[in-house]
Amino acid sequence: MGDQGTLLRPARRESEEGLLFARYLDEAAEGFFGFMLGRDAESIIASSFLEPGHTLSHEHVVFAERQGVVVGMSSAYTGAQHRAFTDEPLRRAAGRSALRMKLVRTLLAPLWRILDTVPEGDFYLQGIAVEPELRGAGIGSLLMDDIERRARASGSARLSLDVAAKNKGARKLYARRGMVESSEWPSPRFLPTVFVRMTKNL
Repeated sequence: MGDQGTLLRPARRESEEGLLFARYLDEAAEGFFGFMLGRDAESIIASSFLEPGHTLSHEHVVFAERQGVVVGMSSAYTGAQHRAFTDEPLRRAAGRSALRMKLVRTLLAPLWRILDTVPEGDFYLQGIAVEPELRGAGIGSLLMDDIERRARASGSARLSLDVAAKNKGARKLYARRGMVESSEWPSPRFLPTVFVRMTKNL
């Protein structure tokens, strides 16, 4: 699948691809994984990437290539898959960083509760990223088209994602794709909004 020289392909179960995925994922998450896992974040995620059955597995990743060079990534899975996932591969890979991960997760426990609100009928977009110099070249649109195709093929009723409230550019981009802001966290009645859940019926 491609356009203007861009090819989309499933990720391969290789360490080099895991490192690429780690870089793109942390970029999509605005540095969160680096914060949670520390200086070894990329190697930890790359190691987890090789194993099946969890959110960071190669099974859910699609890369965009131009002339054999990876220029973008998407990672997505169904709500039903999410409920069956385990954190064990990430904990094993984290090794000495597992304590840091546990501390960050404890401090930011509400963030993980947000993920638990992904309905089984949803197809959840965990992350999407494109090389900075190629943004606006249509690669992100190709990846989003593929995500919607995968979502429909999975039998999901809705596409969903969480985006930082401050990332107005991304929110506008998703809105142009027909996604609507369906909820906010935390409730704006009590604290400033940090994340916005955006959804699209399929």
